[in-house]
Amino acid sequence: MKLTFLGTGTSFGIPIIGCDCRVCRSPDPRDKRTRVGAVVESASGARILIDTPPELRLQLVNARIDRVDAVFFTHDHADHIHGIDDIRAMTVRQGEALPMYAEPEVLRRLSHRFPYIFDRTMRPLPGTSKPEGEGRPIGDGDHVQVGDLDVEAIALPHGVMRVLAYRVGALGYVTDAKAIPDAARARLRGVKVLVLNALFRRPHPTHLSIGEAVEVAADIGAERTYLLHLTHETSHAELEAELPAGVEPAYDGLVVEVDD
Repeated sequence: MKLTFLGTGTSFGIPIIGCDCRVCRSPDPRDKRTRVGAVVESASGARILIDTPPELRLQLVNARIDRVDAVFFTHDHADHIHGIDDIRAMTVRQGEALPMYAEPEVLRRLSHRFPYIFDRTMRPLPGTSKPEGEGRPIGDGDHVQVGDLDVEAIALPHGVMRVLAYRVGALGYVTDAKAIPDAARARLRGVKVLVLNALFRRPHPTHLSIGEAVEVAADIGAERTYLLHLTHETSHAELEAELPAGVEPAYDGLVVEVDD
């Protein structure tokens, strides 16, 4: 199985508009971070896309990914969904709607904000096209089979709302979580690769801090843990140097092989 990090930055992205800090001006390409999204691909070629961030078109082009079999949304904050229109290139080519999994309330809001994607009665004019999505509800503890990928949803707190983390075989993918309760940690134990959001060094009301993410990583015990949703307060090189063995920052375009 292969994990491709499409984007690894916070909701501002890096560089931030109007910011002249040393990280936003950094020549290190790993410090150029678009908004968070990922692709998971099985050995047989089944592919899922996790979230549709605003830079999705460029991310998929850079990663040379021309199709996916389903989309799994973690939640519907703008930095995780506002590239949804870019699925059009894939659904036009594939000639069918793309299954899109999310919690029922998230699907309701997506359908309200992007009716032309989900409403099958809204047909494009002759000679034009539109993205086609088929909303499919998923909730905590549910499993979805996409080809030979078994995707398990794990609900986690994100401030006053919640997000879905996903376990796909030996991979655990967590973003935008404020905490990982004991029951969720138990469901993530046994993964070989763990992905965790890690915002600032200081505590934050809706996200894990870097220190909190390191503690979670040690408790779950994956062979490798990658941190994302990173800000311009920490450069890649600095963070890499301070993290314990087995934990490292992800970066846009990083490809990780996950042994089943």
